[in-house]
Amino acid sequence: MPINSFENYPMSWKPTIDKTKKPIYQALASQLEQDILNGVMLPGTKLPPQRELADYLDLNVSTISKAFKLCELKGLLSATVGSGTFVSYDALSNAYLLEDTKPKYLIEMGATLPDNASYEPLLLQLKSMLQEPDYENWFGYGRAGESLWQKDAALKLIRRGGFETTVDHILFANGAQNAIAATLASLCNPGDRIGVDQHTYPGLKTVAALLNVQIVPIKSENYEMSPTSFEDACKNENIKGLYLIPDYHNPTGSLMSVENRKRIAVIAKKYNQFIIEDGSYHLLSKNPLPAVASFAPDQVIYIASLSKSLAPGLRLAYVAVPSQFKESIAKALYNLNITVSPLLAELAARLIVSNQFEVLIEGHQEKAIRRNKMVNQIFHKYICLGEETGIFRWLLLPGKITGVEFETLAAREGVQVYAAERFVVGNSSPERAVRISVCAPKILEELEQGLLILKSLLDELS
Repeated sequence: MPINSFENYPMSWKPTIDKTKKPIYQALASQLEQDILNGVMLPGTKLPPQRELADYLDLNVSTISKAFKLCELKGLLSATVGSGTFVSYDALSNAYLLEDTKPKYLIEMGATLPDNASYEPLLLQLKSMLQEPDYENWFGYGRAGESLWQKDAALKLIRRGGFETTVDHILFANGAQNAIAATLASLCNPGDRIGVDQHTYPGLKTVAALLNVQIVPIKSENYEMSPTSFEDACKNENIKGLYLIPDYHNPTGSLMSVENRKRIAVIAKKYNQFIIEDGSYHLLSKNPLPAVASFAPDQVIYIASLSKSLAPGLRLAYVAVPSQFKESIAKALYNLNITVSPLLAELAARLIVSNQFEVLIEGHQEKAIRRNKMVNQIFHKYICLGEETGIFRWLLLPGKITGVEFETLAAREGVQVYAAERFVVGNSSPERAVRISVCAPKILEELEQGLLILKSLLDELS
């Protein structure tokens, strides 16, 4: 029996479990999961210390530890050294941002879609390819990148994003998320921990959960990952690596300074941390800053893709991999991909090596600038973070309304935006903000209509 009386003890969680159900730690974990899903335990709630909970339930501390660990692997809990264990703010968040079907009445300003100006040039290039006598090669199995010129195209794209590398480091993947999954699968074991921004790309969260890789939030300063906090995590949080988006950070739209890129690279080398640098948005910039990989080429797996800068249907990513990781990541990519589409690999390579590529990139940038000017004009009274060539913005909300509440309110009025809660990590407190995709609406008139609806809601809240 417990020694202490807990009748009037202020414990945040007092579970009741059936000890006949074995193993007990699984029963306890199941009870905790249900209490979180049912709203009994709210996000941000600090759980009782494990020893106190063990005393309360008359169980071994190891049983409590196993139950907590199981829930932590599911992303329900977040443990911080010296602070305790909390219900994750993102325990209930929806990480699947692009729904199977979009309601017809909604103006899409949630998903990060580039404008569709490049679709026709892509179609013309594709039609030209299909007139060639060896078109059959593009519909069979193939080894994307076995042609040296396709890897040269990859180098050109990566160089355009701020990183110089060589063909012997290049691998091909079916999109950036596929490359992220392969990298985590090859470099991490279940239960390993990696550092991420406090708000981060939901696709990373999904992949990490599938692989039972825990993500640890690294604090930000002025919307940039703090190098000091990264080093603290290396020392105290037992992290194995880092995932970051230094350019047009998703969801906040921020750019990491060159100084912080250098400092993070130095820390990664000092503590032998790998870094996954997601360069999906690097091509949005007219004058790209040096990639983090430039300062730590032996530590950084650099991922470049075309989906956010040209067309979402171009499911192809180029991965620049340090020699020490190349064999294991190549095997993981093969097991996940089996093969990259020869058709897409050829289409992308032709587009990149031609002058048309730069014309298309510049065209997207000019359209983004026009759209962002409209955002600035309509939201001039509010704080809406982001860059002029970015395809999304981070709108800080007035009053006390949460991101989730505003997302729901906007949807009722016919506009889809995404709340900060969808992006938040672990026990980080979500900002009262929403991400707005400025390039998702097909025409400027639709964008203006959506922005005016959102402004009307903001005015009512102010």
